[in-house]
Amino acid sequence: MFVAMSTSNLLSRTRELATSYLDTVGDRRVGSLADYETLIDTMGGPLPDGPSDALSVIERLAATADPGLVATAGPRHFGFVIGGAVPAALAADWLTAAWDQNAFSFVLSPAAVVVEEISRRWLTELLGLSPDTSMGIVTGATMANFTSLAAARHALLLRLGWNVEEQGLFGAPPIAVITNDESHVTVFASLQMLGLGRSRVTRVAADEQGRMRPDALEAALRDLSIPAIVCAQAGNVNTGAFDPLHAIAPLVHNAGGWLHVDGAFGAWAAAVPSLMHLTKGLELADSLAVDGHKWLNVPYDCGFAFVRDSAAHRAAMTLEAPYYVPSPSEVRANHNWVPESSRRARGFPVYAALRTLGRQGLAEMVERCVRLAQRMAGRLAPDARVKILNDVVLNQILVRFEPIGGGDSDAFTAEVIRRVQEDGTCWLGGTTWHGMHVMRISVSNWSTTEADIDRSADAILRCAAR
Repeated sequence: MFVAMSTSNLLSRTRELATSYLDTVGDRRVGSLADYETLIDTMGGPLPDGPSDALSVIERLAATADPGLVATAGPRHFGFVIGGAVPAALAADWLTAAWDQNAFSFVLSPAAVVVEEISRRWLTELLGLSPDTSMGIVTGATMANFTSLAAARHALLLRLGWNVEEQGLFGAPPIAVITNDESHVTVFASLQMLGLGRSRVTRVAADEQGRMRPDALEAALRDLSIPAIVCAQAGNVNTGAFDPLHAIAPLVHNAGGWLHVDGAFGAWAAAVPSLMHLTKGLELADSLAVDGHKWLNVPYDCGFAFVRDSAAHRAAMTLEAPYYVPSPSEVRANHNWVPESSRRARGFPVYAALRTLGRQGLAEMVERCVRLAQRMAGRLAPDARVKILNDVVLNQILVRFEPIGGGDSDAFTAEVIRRVQEDGTCWLGGTTWHGMHVMRISVSNWSTTEADIDRSADAILRCAAR
């Protein structure tokens, strides 16, 4: 028999455990040293035969999981473009879990539907998109790219007289896909899931900062006799650089193509007066993928798929069943814009974050992270071992370490990264860029301060000098 207890008491204790973690996350070792097998042993064991006391389960979970937690919510995790969760979004996420709404349709949750429509209106305004642009809230940039590219596939094939949702890809007219040579892996993951393939993609050359070259794109389009989906990016995952969308968009549209922009984190620059010049031409994109759990700093999992052709968006995603209760024609049906039917009501944390920050607060948060990234680069650059490889135009910094007196810079850079991760003051990772092993630093957490940057820079330089 299930062991019942007071939900109020259980949630009160859970709140204590959660707030205790958040109160100390800024002082924790950032990376985890946990061993996989040890965690398996301490957290696992045989499945219990009978029910357990819920409070004991939660307390045990908090205690045994703790060594395996990474302080991504804290201010000094720079390894990926990972935001924290602004307090209002976190609180709304707790309410979302308690309300347990299925965000599928109006009949299941009027509030979940309305909050997504409000968020769509606010976000299209913030990003400078057409007010009738459709939007679906998905799990992140991968599914945002997938959803957007599904709409693109539908639109281009429909122009050729082929309904891909009904007829599939067998025997379909060919369409081309062109990407930036440095497009993010999630673009290619989406293409493979959509049956468009990874290896048949034409990769267009990028410049030294990772920006797509319009002349190379123009040449690629000139050689085509079939319509093309062109995947550009707002915010290179390594350098933060932006493809020149204002030059790319006319080339794509004059060739009868579809322009998709992967703007996972960089698209937020469109909401910042001092940075919006970087996104010039974003409003001309046919579709746009953006992450919410990056620079909007809402809890995982949250992403946005924006599509200018709402009919193509809906056609690519919509499924109906006899037992679905239809919504009135003027009412948004959330499942028409995403690959899922039953899903979490992700709109509540988005709504809370946007209402709390407002236009000015969001701009200040993004702008502050950019200043902090530039501060980090400024603190590291004077050291003789350090070479900053990119123009720090956004929140990304690429660092190369060169040993004094000569030696293998790849190996030395890898060793510095290892030492920093072992040190625990901050956490960052490595990547390969233009054939070099480099340190990659991303600043995107709302709670990061100048003191966090200085403390982390000191740790990095200390590890390089050891």
